[in-house]
Order: sequence, then C-alpha cells, then structure tokens
Amino acid sequence: MDVVSEYLKLGLRFDRVVDGFVDAYIGDPALKDQVAAEPAPDPAQLSRRAAELSAQIPDAGLSADRSAFLTAHLDALAVAGARLAGQEMSFIAEVHSYFQVEIALVDTDVYADAHARISGLLDGAGAPANPDLAERLGAVRAAEACPPELVETAVRAVAAALRPQIVSATGLLEQENIDFDIERDVAWSGFNYYLGSYSSRVAVNADVGHRMSQFPVLVAHECYPGHHTEHCRKESLLVEQGGQAEQTIFLVNTPQCLMAEGLGDLALTAAIGPGWATWAAGVLDGIGPSFEPELAEALEVASRPLNSVRQNAAIMLHDQGADPEDVVSYLQKWSLADEKRSRQSLRFLSDPLWRAYTSTYVEGERLLRPWLEARPQGQSALQRFQRLLDEPLTPAVIQAEMSAVRSG
Repeated sequence: MDVVSEYLKLGLRFDRVVDGFVDAYIGDPALKDQVAAEPAPDPAQLSRRAAELSAQIPDAGLSADRSAFLTAHLDALAVAGARLAGQEMSFIAEVHSYFQVEIALVDTDVYADAHARISGLLDGAGAPANPDLAERLGAVRAAEACPPELVETAVRAVAAALRPQIVSATGLLEQENIDFDIERDVAWSGFNYYLGSYSSRVAVNADVGHRMSQFPVLVAHECYPGHHTEHCRKESLLVEQGGQAEQTIFLVNTPQCLMAEGLGDLALTAAIGPGWATWAAGVLDGIGPSFEPELAEALEVASRPLNSVRQNAAIMLHDQGADPEDVVSYLQKWSLADEKRSRQSLRFLSDPLWRAYTSTYVEGERLLRPWLEARPQGQSALQRFQRLLDEPLTPAVIQAEMSAVRSG
C-alpha cells in the first residue's frame, strides 16, 4: 500500500463531506475519479482512517521531513473527521490539533496601546477631530478608497510591478501565469485558485472597499511572492523533481493553511520591505485616489496587534459562552471595525468548519514574522522567505528552529 496515495484519497474524501475542504488538487486525476465513484464517506470512518495512516508513517520508508509533514496532516485530519462527526471540542484545543500552535486570550491592554499609537499617528497627520477613534480612522481610510471600476487596473499594475522582481529572485519559472477575475457580491476580498501547471486564477472582490495602499498587500499575498508563487515552486521542486505527491493536495484545517496564510501575510515584507508604501504610491500613481505613504505604512505597523482581536472573539464565543451580540460589540470596539464588518466576522467565527481557520491569519503571521526577522546575518528577507516557498515546512519545524535560536 502506498501511504501517500492513501493520504491523497483521504483528503479527497473529506471534500465529498464538505465541499471546499480541498483547496487545491493537482494530482493524479484517476485518484479523484476513484473517490468520486465511491459511496458517500462517513466522517467518523475518515477520522479512524487518518489515525491508522498516521501510525503507518514510521514504516513507510519516507525521509524525515516528509514523514513529519504527513504525520502532522494526518493527525489534523483525524481531528477534523471527528469534529465533522459531531465530537465536541474547545476552540483552543481544535486550533492546536489542526495547526500545531497554542493560543490564549490576548489582554486588551495590548489593544488599548495600539489604539493610542493609531490615535497619535492620526493626530500627527491632521486627521479631523473626533472622539471616536474608529470613525477617525475610517475617515482617513475612506479618502483612499478605490472605485470598483478601477480595482482591476490597480491589481494588474501592482502584479506587473512585483512579478519581475519575484520571478528572477525566487527562480519562479517564466511560464507561470495568473488570470485575474474581478467579482462582485462575495464574502472575501481576494482568493487564489491554484490550477496546476504553474497557473492560478486570482479573484478579487470589487465591492469590499479596497484602499489604494492595500493593493500591494493583497497582490503580494495572493500572487507574488505569496500563494501563487508557493504553489508553483512546490509543484516544480517537490512534486515534479522530488516526487512528493503529498504536495499535490492542499487541505483546509491542516498545518499547510497556517503556513500558507502566514507566508501570504509576510509576502510584501519579503518582496519590498520597509518603504513599500512609497513604492506602491509610485506604481499606482494616476490610477485612483492618492494616499500618504508614510502614514499608510505607519498605520499598518501600529494596527498589527489588532489582528488577534478576532481570535479573542472566537475564544469568547466558543469557549466562554459569550453572547453573540457582546462578541459583535467586542469586535467593533477593539478592532475598530464597523458593525457590518463585525457581523460578517461573527458569521465566519460561527461556522462549524471554518471557525478554526480564523487562527491561521493570526498565528501564521505571529509565528513566521519573528522567524523571518531572526534570519542569519547577511541574508535578505526574501532569501529567508524562499524556504517557505520551497520546503515542506510545518509550524512545529519553525517552532523548533526558533527554540534553537533562543537557546543558542
């Protein structure tokens, strides 16, 4: 029995239980056809099968990194199957089971300090006087809102500016390709659909009120050197050259997701680094409303601690039994979001399948940013970032490396 093929079929069976559980599959179509012809799978049986396969990994004759990768993902699938079968579990335990990270509530003093820094930046920029910080910040951001009809132009301009730097620096094959789709009335702001053969379809929602200064963050995350670049590099190095067929499938609620979202959130840092907003202002000049680069970049840094507000909200909702209306108020207060956005967050946090995915956006960046900053002397951020693109890393591997840095 080929344990890797069994892992792929197992992942495909999860997608039959929940459509969208497989984010991308570029493997043998015969396996997909085989699974599609099977009787409807039972989540509890899938959980047991994942545990059985995990126990077989030590005897499968695989390299240490492949064994660690497969074990981590099979263990996550064992929990995912049990949850889909109705097993109750705390939010904190579920996140740990899927993503190999320990989470806890962040003290609101951290958020209050971030609010103070944001307020100081707005004062220095001459923002209109208003006792409500969320409204003050919203007014500044509204001034650089991109009209929906210009979203595609802005996205393509940033992608065209980033691509040459990333192709040459990362070894991304020249035949890679991205098709952009501009969509309306969808829940997300941007989404990468990896199609295989070094091609992606990147969909961007024109209705979410994109700000001009955030297009570089979005495009770097989804395209260069984010999700698209990672998929292409792993298809080339790990699948085609390395024969690691387990990399032909990408499954939600597994360590892959936390690594991928953390990678995406750090993509602009790796590609451009400090001064990215000034770079972006030049790229986008003449396309839409202008923005103050120094302020935009400073606000992005000052707002980073607020990234964990949504994870706190999830812990409150699922582990502390908080009233949903109190959770909405909490999100509004500490994340400086309006009611509509806070209710949309609550909907995501309440979904039985997707509730844990919230933590990938929080813990991925929190895990990988210190690792990126702890790079060896003389190594650039993009050179360090290259390992995320090319290697089958897991959160446990990054944690072990950071532990060695701290102890050494």
